[in-house]
Amino acid sequence: MFLANVDVAIANIAAPAIRAGLHTSGGELELVVSGYTLTYAVLLVTSARLGQARGYRRMFLAGLAGFTVASLACGLAPDGPWLIAARIAAGGAAALMAAQVLTGIQLDFGGRARARALGLYTLVLSAGAVAGQSLGGVLVSADLLGTTWRPAFLVNVPCGLVMLWLAWRYLPARPPDRRGGGTMDPAGVAVLSAALLLLVLPLVLGQDEGWPVWTWLSLAVSGALFGVLWVVERRVGARGGRPLIDPVLLGRPAIGWGLASQAATTGTYFAILFTLALYLQQGLGKSAAYSGLALVSWVAAFGVPGPVLGRLPARARLVAAWAGAIVLAAGFAGIGVSLLAGETSGALLMTLLGVAGLGLGMGFTGMLGHLTGSVTADRAADVSGLFNTATRGGGVIGTATFGTLYLALVHHPSQAVHGFAVVCLALAGTALAAAAMAGRAVRMSKT
Repeated sequence: MFLANVDVAIANIAAPAIRAGLHTSGGELELVVSGYTLTYAVLLVTSARLGQARGYRRMFLAGLAGFTVASLACGLAPDGPWLIAARIAAGGAAALMAAQVLTGIQLDFGGRARARALGLYTLVLSAGAVAGQSLGGVLVSADLLGTTWRPAFLVNVPCGLVMLWLAWRYLPARPPDRRGGGTMDPAGVAVLSAALLLLVLPLVLGQDEGWPVWTWLSLAVSGALFGVLWVVERRVGARGGRPLIDPVLLGRPAIGWGLASQAATTGTYFAILFTLALYLQQGLGKSAAYSGLALVSWVAAFGVPGPVLGRLPARARLVAAWAGAIVLAAGFAGIGVSLLAGETSGALLMTLLGVAGLGLGMGFTGMLGHLTGSVTADRAADVSGLFNTATRGGGVIGTATFGTLYLALVHHPSQAVHGFAVVCLALAGTALAAAAMAGRAVRMSKT
């Protein structure tokens, strides 16, 4: 999980250097970031099922090996299309690796031990983001042997090799669970993949292409495919199969609204990762190291609520998720207003980023505890996949939507402050919408 999260943050920090080094367009740059997250999101549920059917240890090792090879391919990429393809492969491998972690926590721990494990899970995500931000900035700024952004990906290779040895030696080999939980849903995978792809591509490429007719047709077909997905998954469930996106679980309001809130709040995080790096480096002329360190307050504060909220009752954690979305909105609103007032960087920006990170940490930990505690062990893989899919799917849409908004507003460094302020205020509105969804989940949890 640490490596998978590092790769999200480190790519955003390296984005301006990648654009300069490979001469990529804004759309290609967004695909470098979103391609990883898109395949991660689409394949998480299937990866969790593969863990059940083939064994968690085996699938974890396969995912880690693939991630290591794909990271090497990223670091050696000669052009934009190569890098995009390698990032897509890395996202798929990361999904296979990461999907086994949350499921394992649900199956191997219970009660207070599970609460502690989930708290540590949040801390690891926070530590990975901190490392990605700080290490990414240092590596890009150091320009080792004139390689600029490449070490940001190549650093995963020695880490992956060491972790492969450790995982091979120490991870327990649980037997596969073949009691129906490991069945695949190829139709669900195909429809969900097509729906997300047709949604993200026009959002990412539309600005560069001038929003031609195909972008609007793509968005319309994407909406229709999400409706088809619901019908397909209901039929899979009616035949006694295990659908990729289980309508029964999503039909439970406390779970459905909770997942929607999680997708919205996490989408704001991925959006700020992408737009903040562009704002600071291309807009204000700051170094990659400064850009990386600027968000450390956010990701450090994100890890604080994990150990604390893990001790609370299930419904109290859900209430904390609602409160966290409000704190997140306040942090974004504060950044937007301060930018318009002339505070473009420095201590105030980093403090408000810390406030927003604390709110996201409250929301993430609270919602994770609520959702994992809402089902029995035999549905562990389903909830693990749905939670991670909502998180990464929200990240894809957040990066594409708000990245496109920023690029549409900022054509010259002089426009960066105003453009970033508008993005932050839009993110505040999104966080408030997420708070309303979480509030709905709180009310539904009473029934």
